Amino acid sequence: MADESFTHPRLAAVYDPLDPDRRDLDAYVRVAEEFGVRRVLDIGCGTGVFALLLAGRGIEVVGVDPARASLDVARAKPGSEQVRWIHGDATTLPPLRVDLATMTANVAQQIVDARAWQATLRGAYEALRPGGHLVFETRDPARRAWEEWTREASYGVTEIPGVGAVESWVRVTGVGGQLVSFRHTYVFAADGQELTSDSTLRFRERREIEADLRAEGYVVEDVRDAPDRPGREFVFVARRPKTERV
Repeated sequence: MADESFTHPRLAAVYDPLDPDRRDLDAYVRVAEEFGVRRVLDIGCGTGVFALLLAGRGIEVVGVDPARASLDVARAKPGSEQVRWIHGDATTLPPLRVDLATMTANVAQQIVDARAWQATLRGAYEALRPGGHLVFETRDPARRAWEEWTREASYGVTEIPGVGAVESWVRVTGVGGQLVSFRHTYVFAADGQELTSDSTLRFRERREIEADLRAEGYVVEDVRDAPDRPGREFVFVARRPKTERV
């Protein structure tokens, strides 16, 4: 289940202006160029920023997301007709043969259930052509990023055209093992409405993820640094073998 930031229509509508800096996607664009891809599956596409970025470069894109409100925002954007939007997740895809599957930002960590994670990796594998790649990022748990998620550090007021001022902040609500839960709060100045969105991320260890990928048949080609957040994240590059195991 996606959290309220993506499923609530009012929150989905302000998601992009509240998080306008998407330099994190530059690395994925470079990966697409590196592998010379023509067809991409964007898992957890959200409001479609990355999918539309690729489509604007002439790449055939399928964007899948379980949050209908986010897909509604994506479909309303210029150029959205160039993307095939699917309401669902990587376990409910139609037959595909893509060159690259991606999970940008927090998508991989939002899949907290072990069986759902395995099913997602398997779904991506089945959508890839032999020799195609899966690329995604996760935060390095050793950096304990959640210790910086405080109201004081995250508080801000954003003026959004047609909406007005929106106050927002985040605070951690629980830490247990690999799971970190937190709550985003939004206050709309126009009518005083306060909305909250609860999220949980799983901070998996690098070796665990590599083992999970290999268990689903992938070859782990590389684990890279995230250029926009050096030393803080792992970027996994895994490949579906050209020759399947017997």
